[in-house]
Amino acid sequence: MAIPEFILQLRQHVGTSLLWLTGVSAVVRNEHGEILLARRADSGEWAVISGILEPGEEAGPAMAREVAEEAGIEVVLERITSVTTSPVITYPNGDQAQYVDICFIARHAAGTPRPADGENTDIGWFPPDRLPPDLAATSRERIRLALSTGPETWFQEPR
Repeated sequence: MAIPEFILQLRQHVGTSLLWLTGVSAVVRNEHGEILLARRADSGEWAVISGILEPGEEAGPAMAREVAEEAGIEVVLERITSVTTSPVITYPNGDQAQYVDICFIARHAAGTPRPADGENTDIGWFPPDRLPPDLAATSRERIRLALSTGPETWFQEPR
């Protein structure tokens, strides 16, 4: 994931200390019900498209922007499917972050998916019952919640 400029500026002040950030992600489906996944350049794992909100940015437009930037396609956001909190992540350079993630389910509207911005090395559609074994655990959970029915699945219980 490319580091947004505002985070680079924050890091000049706080160093590697824990940052609390807002992320967005999307379970994008095509007309066959397949799920769009991208192979991340940083970890090599398959994952749903995700990103970090810029200051003042709304979650929905941010998610549509992230899908366009990373996969080169347009989507229609249908609804929020979960709001979750990640464990603390320590990156190889020592930076620490924790994310509240707002996940959407979205429908493919236009374009042919491709790795569009260097954050991903591959991209493809996968049937929900044949997801790759090297799918990121966070993406597996986001997909599970997105494909579940009813509002009782939208929020995680405290750990």
